Amino acid sequence: MFTEIYQEYRSLIFKYIFYRVGDRHLADDLTSDVFVRMVDKYDHKTREGRPLAPWLYTIARNLIIDHQRRAGLVGWQPLHENLPTTDNKAPEKQLEKGLTHECLAKALKELTEEQQKVVLLKFVERRSNQEVGKLLGKPEGAIKSLQQRALTSLRRVLEKESCYEA
Repeated sequence: MFTEIYQEYRSLIFKYIFYRVGDRHLADDLTSDVFVRMVDKYDHKTREGRPLAPWLYTIARNLIIDHQRRAGLVGWQPLHENLPTTDNKAPEKQLEKGLTHECLAKALKELTEEQQKVVLLKFVERRSNQEVGKLLGKPEGAIKSLQQRALTSLRRVLEKESCYEA
């Protein structure tokens, strides 16, 4: 059972961690720690019928925070080397208009944790609202609202920082 869970979620958890820490080796270590902690804390009675993805993301987030505290880091690590380039005309169109990765990384820090997850899953991993909802344990409508609030916040911060002009 745990092998199947690991195979299904390892890539998702790794990407989530990697985009926050910016170091492949550290992301590998923390990803392994997520599944070790899952095995240690897994309780069939309390977990039965509940989605695993939100719980695994919470474990990952807590491990990232623990690592950052131990390392004396505050907030996110720079994302500029890790963000993919794109030629789509969706919200990533901002990148085509000369938006720097540094501005985007700074703006992402202004989002709530949930909004950051939605942005990562929607625009980096290119998942549908339905998939994001399933992964985060939220209805599709809530994902749409989170995405809209995240994009509005990003636009506001980017305009304030003179990184984006409407």
